[in-house]
Amino acid sequence: MRYPQGGGLTAERQTFREHIRMQAAELFALGHGNAAIARQLRVSVRSVQRWHQAWEHGGKPALMSKGQASRPKLSEALFEVLEQELAKGPVAHGWPDQTWTLARIKTLIGRRFHKSMTLSAIAQMLHRHGFSHQVPARRASERDEDAVTGWVKQTWPQVETPWRRSGPGSASKTKPVSR
Repeated sequence: MRYPQGGGLTAERQTFREHIRMQAAELFALGHGNAAIARQLRVSVRSVQRWHQAWEHGGKPALMSKGQASRPKLSEALFEVLEQELAKGPVAHGWPDQTWTLARIKTLIGRRFHKSMTLSAIAQMLHRHGFSHQVPARRASERDEDAVTGWVKQTWPQVETPWRRSGPGSASKTKPVSR
């Protein structure tokens, strides 16, 4: 299951879900059925069945949270180093312009940390740390804003074709107007 933040569950959600599983364990001990437990805790019957099986083999400790599903590729210390490298800019790392792309960041991670990550994993990691994708405004330095505004207000309405016909039309796309 994917989460909108690009990572796993927050600590609060992990605690909440663990609490639900502990409630299920208490109901297992009282002899309640899986379907009744699922209704009461508002979870799927299949989840209750999995929890019940784990509870039978390992008791309550088998239902406790085991932490995150996986460790991040870059630790917090390495990510701080990556942030410093990104702050230097792409030109400092040999690229011709000042635009960071995911492919360039992937290359930088490979060169600097000898780790390989997918582009989507890099995007999720950056998003988790507060980065956002931005598109630079590419405008010519010679651009005259007054001339552009005048053209939009005066020339464009003459060039643009009107949306509606001035005369009556036909509802049929195949037959011309009949009179």
